[in-house]
Amino acid sequence: MKKKDAFRLYSELPTEQNNPRTRDLDRVPLREVLGKLNYEDSLVPAAVKAAIPGIEKAARAVSRSYLSGRKIYFIGAGTSGRLGVLEAAEIPPTYGVAPGTFTALMAGGSGAVFLSREGAEDVLEDGRREIAGLVRRGDAVIGIAASGITPYVRGGLAAAKRAGAVTVLLTCNPREKAREASIRIAIDVGPEPVSGSTRMKSGTATKLALNMLSTASMVISGKVYRNWMVDVKTTSKKLVLRAERITATVGGVGQNEARRLLDLTGNDVKTAIVMARLGLGKAAAEARIKKAGGFLKKILG
Repeated sequence: MKKKDAFRLYSELPTEQNNPRTRDLDRVPLREVLGKLNYEDSLVPAAVKAAIPGIEKAARAVSRSYLSGRKIYFIGAGTSGRLGVLEAAEIPPTYGVAPGTFTALMAGGSGAVFLSREGAEDVLEDGRREIAGLVRRGDAVIGIAASGITPYVRGGLAAAKRAGAVTVLLTCNPREKAREASIRIAIDVGPEPVSGSTRMKSGTATKLALNMLSTASMVISGKVYRNWMVDVKTTSKKLVLRAERITATVGGVGQNEARRLLDLTGNDVKTAIVMARLGLGKAAAEARIKKAGGFLKKILG
């Protein structure tokens, strides 16, 4: 792309526009600076709400991939990439998902999570190569790019599409159509309070959308009963106590009985709950859960 064409392309991006509400940001009192920033943030939830149809499609796609034993990948650069890393890291302990089921790819590699490597996002071939070496038909790949045009992300999505994966683009550029993406989540947050700083409103919107996407996909995959995380993994003292509390509350038993059942099941919360509620032994409870495909609502109502 010629330098003049690139200048025009980037200057016309919605994420690069100047915000008329904050043009005096460096010449008002600090309290007013904070008030302006807070107001801009307050616009984000409505923008995310408008994008729910796209998030719904993506959540169904992720659930289908997960339930069929396939893998889900997040790919991004900068703030967008780091938010993908956060999702991939936090889903396993929350929902009892096996490590490696959700994976994040970051432009510039794992070191770029902690130290910015901005130029890495410009290498389309890196994204294409990394995804092509991992993704198979039936997987889901979620490209995260505030601008919608990040070469690294677009290269990854193109490779995923060729491999037969479901491709999702999560962007804050509603104008970008992205041929590489079969599903588009476009959040129109408007110009940033500091022009072009997409770690601000765009980052907040992206985090909200990713929270909704991962949570909703796990809910419809049977990882939640009512609003309890019944596949939580007891990898810390806090999570051990949480598992006991969930088992006691949903199972309708005291803490001591909850602890006894969890000891019998190897801290499997779902099995302990079914044993408590239905008075079954471990093997019978496990059989009921398997028959129900992991959905406790099919067993307990």
